[in-house]
Amino acid sequence: MSTIELSIDGMTCASCANRIERKLNKIDGVTATVNFATEKARVTYGDDVTPEELVGTVEKAGYQAHLPTHDTSAEPAEDEPAASLRRRLLIALALTVPVIAMAMVPALQFPNWQWLSLTLAAPVVVWAGWPFHHAAWVNLRHRTATMDTLISMGTLAAFGWSIYALFWGTAGVTGMTHPFELTISRTDGSGNIYLEVAAGVTTFVLAGRYFEARAKRRAGAALRALLELGAKDVVVLRNGAEQRIPLDQLTVGDQFVVRPGEKIATDGVVVQGNSAVDASMLTGEPLPVDVGPGDQVVGATINVDGRLVVRANRIGSDTALAQIARLVENAQNEKARTQRLADRISGVFVPIVIALAGATLGFWLATGESAATAFTAAVAVLIIACPCALGLATPTALMVGTGRGAQLGILIKGPEVLESTRRIDTIVLDKTGTVTTGTMSLLDVITADGEEPDRVLRMAGALENNSEHPIAKAITAAARDKVGDLPAAEDFTNLRGLGVQGTVDGHAVVVGRQRLVSAPDTRPDTRPDTLGPAMQQAEAEGRTAVVVAWDGTPRGVLVVADAIKPTSADAVAQLRALGLTPIMLTGDNKAAANTVARQVGIDEVIAEVLPQEKVEAVKRLQAEGKVVAMVGDGVNDAAALAQADLGLAMGSGTDVAIEAGDLTLVRDDLRAVPDAIRLSRKTLATIKGNLFWAFAYNVAALPLAAAGLLNPMIAGAAMAFSSVFVVSNSLRLRHFTPSR
Repeated sequence: MSTIELSIDGMTCASCANRIERKLNKIDGVTATVNFATEKARVTYGDDVTPEELVGTVEKAGYQAHLPTHDTSAEPAEDEPAASLRRRLLIALALTVPVIAMAMVPALQFPNWQWLSLTLAAPVVVWAGWPFHHAAWVNLRHRTATMDTLISMGTLAAFGWSIYALFWGTAGVTGMTHPFELTISRTDGSGNIYLEVAAGVTTFVLAGRYFEARAKRRAGAALRALLELGAKDVVVLRNGAEQRIPLDQLTVGDQFVVRPGEKIATDGVVVQGNSAVDASMLTGEPLPVDVGPGDQVVGATINVDGRLVVRANRIGSDTALAQIARLVENAQNEKARTQRLADRISGVFVPIVIALAGATLGFWLATGESAATAFTAAVAVLIIACPCALGLATPTALMVGTGRGAQLGILIKGPEVLESTRRIDTIVLDKTGTVTTGTMSLLDVITADGEEPDRVLRMAGALENNSEHPIAKAITAAARDKVGDLPAAEDFTNLRGLGVQGTVDGHAVVVGRQRLVSAPDTRPDTRPDTLGPAMQQAEAEGRTAVVVAWDGTPRGVLVVADAIKPTSADAVAQLRALGLTPIMLTGDNKAAANTVARQVGIDEVIAEVLPQEKVEAVKRLQAEGKVVAMVGDGVNDAAALAQADLGLAMGSGTDVAIEAGDLTLVRDDLRAVPDAIRLSRKTLATIKGNLFWAFAYNVAALPLAAAGLLNPMIAGAAMAFSSVFVVSNSLRLRHFTPSR
């Protein structure tokens, strides 16, 4: 079996993606998933199927497919759909404004104004509206109807009738005007044109599509952000000399050098050197991991303080980072199936409108009216049924909602995100960097009998001031805050994996693990027996206990841990108030996770899990019938964020997590999560209200159209009033207030 990723063009809604997926899966030996958000199809196929056959199948369905290319110069074209819509929108807007102005303001209706309107409206309806017409044709071939069908049908009906009235009716005569009156009177329609409706609807809906396209194009950014994480070049050892080469020239078995502060280029085994490696992006564990010869290291993690020589054992698509990228992509493929609410409504509304137009035509012909009158009424039904506000219903609410969200530190990525917020019942929280600060802090100073806490902290801080280790930084920062300036340390030595030693104020000071202080040269009667219970309790709670000793005698224990954010407990309480069940999911150890969960009010904890296991945990919850939201901030959370029904990324986290999430919380405050959910639900409710009224104004005028009483002013007024209502209803979201 082989796997290929096809780029798909021409999809306008989730039903298009489902249609392509069904066509591909009908081929023997083919398994396909189509992602509407990223416009990609991931296809697994056997030897008896060629990639060209797959492309042909997609094209027979009415769409365009492209085989993968490795030409990096083509990458900027990823924004082409939004750029194309923007170009169409700007040109349509420039041409439509005078058409609407002339139709609605009698003072602007100079002799033969209608012919200028036709000249301006024709490119708007035909060229700018081409994406809708093409999609409607594809839908017709597959006997389905979406919003594109409705837009195409309505605009072409209005435009076609206007051409008839101009060339074969009386609307083309010099001096024809549209008086500004909302009167109800029967006419054969030959003197009426609806060019402002045709051009206005096209432009309004193009505006909506452009804003949606901008949001949708970001879905593929998670994978690009993952690729940006890795090192771009690497220093390899060749014939005993160091040589810097591009990463893609590295091969399995090569030995490469990693200096302090550099990223490890790829997965491998340490051959030489000792250091601490910050692997928090993969494990969620805030403490660096000590490594030495024989230990495995992972690409894109950071070497904290020692020089390492590493032998590469996995490169390219085999690395842990590449595996996480595949997890994210697969999760996105499974998730991006939500059909737009407007399309679902259109699927029912379009057949009803067509049936009503046909019934109107038949009724008037059966009652003996002229064919012109009957056709006028039937076409009027199609024109008035095309709600321009439908294209604005989602984007305007989304723009106002996201604008208010941005003020509150909440970024909503797209309309499909909102569908999940009303249904979620379970929220999964990462620990490190989400519930906690993600940085080490000094929590407690426990002293032996007769020792002062400030002196113990001062001696430890003076020594640790010379180290770059995260625990050392936490102790130094706490010491400066508590006791002020620190004395200088002499004869400083870093004992890798154990701690540090040196001379402070004439005393031989040691700070580190218990076994360093309990070394053979320490007198038995001075080992930290009195401090033992304090150390055991700290370690049982998943915290780090650092022993401070000088002159061969243990003087105190410093308890260091990843501190809980002060607002986390309040945030968890708010989430419960929204009807959500909180669960902690972390790569950290069970003791630390249970301690944090207990303090913030979370009952269920899943700890010591890798990125793949985080995804499996979310899938397991979904299989149990739960609708899951996930909150995280690291690379190790990215795939789980993409898999969850709703992914919320903390803005203080990695770019990968932010791109993989559906909502980004700019504020480093967990209380933004319940605010984001409430704002999303409010925005979704506004969108539904907009969709209702977008149809309601037009449906209310349908009886007038069917009765042959529709004049251009009523059609234009219905279009204007529905749009004004949708915009003003959306603006109410500006008054959303966070709960405090």
